[in-house]
Amino acid sequence: MTGANSSRVLVVAALIERGGDVLVARRHPRGQRAGKWEFPGGKLETGESERQALAREIREELGVACGVGELFGRVQHRYPDIFVVLALYRTTLFGGEPRALGSAELRWVPKESLAAMDFCEADVPLIETLLGEAE
Repeated sequence: MTGANSSRVLVVAALIERGGDVLVARRHPRGQRAGKWEFPGGKLETGESERQALAREIREELGVACGVGELFGRVQHRYPDIFVVLALYRTTLFGGEPRALGSAELRWVPKESLAAMDFCEADVPLIETLLGEAE
């Protein structure tokens, strides 16, 4: 690959809903997209399917087990440093209350409040779809 703009990463994320609220994670205050909100998840490792990667990431990042359901949506977004393909899956948590093990903060947010939050740009089209679903 030549240059930072050539990096392509597949990321899986969880759409976790509870009583009209959605679980979102805030990125750490340092690094790329510092302090922005996102759906919990992470990058695929070699040999993993998207669902396997998401289940692993939820265990690592939230400290709970999950069931990965249907694909909610897939988007592509070019950041200055990386090209991201983001797959968002409906996900159900079990095995306790999620904890912010891999992020600065977790928050249950009413769906209608998501649009007002400072999300990573790749997440925005998925939020718009989710809000359109509620209408």
